Amino acid sequence: MGGFCGYLATMAGLAGGADAVYIYEERFNIHDLQVNVEHLTEKMKTTVKRGLVLRNERCNENYTTDFIYNLYSEEGKGVFDCRKNVLGHMQQGGTPTPFDRNFGTKMGAKAVAWITGKIKECTRHGRIFANTKDSACLLGMRKRSLVFQPLTELKEQTDFEHRIPKEQWWLKLRPILKILAKYNIELDTTEKAHLEHVTRKGIALESNI
Repeated sequence: MGGFCGYLATMAGLAGGADAVYIYEERFNIHDLQVNVEHLTEKMKTTVKRGLVLRNERCNENYTTDFIYNLYSEEGKGVFDCRKNVLGHMQQGGTPTPFDRNFGTKMGAKAVAWITGKIKECTRHGRIFANTKDSACLLGMRKRSLVFQPLTELKEQTDFEHRIPKEQWWLKLRPILKILAKYNIELDTTEKAHLEHVTRKGIALESNI
């Protein structure tokens, strides 16, 4: 699930304490896979003898789920065993929760109010002239507010080929995955610094986790 977007995999990794999460937005190579395998091997020497590795649906054309599974299985022989599970459409859930129902009702009411207001605003002499930029909008959440954003603005912010936004706010949370998994990394936390993806070059493994 997720296509080219790694949001689901990243959030699942943060919630589940994953040791590695492979996504399309953050390119990785065989060296990164080697580092992750070595980290998991060292982890098995501690009291925490389990690990979790997540792969986004279309994160890489060649590093498939089977490839990563076979790699970890081969390199982990004698240290850990691997199990593979492709969740697929199970992630879509079943019966909506009370939060889902409440949130859907709020968005529906806000959308109907907006449509009604636009019809009144654009009606002239019994005809509707919906030819302004804000007459076609997308209702979504920005921070803690529901916002209507014109589609013309979203067009400039969208990667249509991969069906993802050009800028994704949640990518700033990616370094937390490495911190929670106890990788030995360095982050610039000064006020002038921008939180970016963890630089893969020079990532050193902790000798004692």
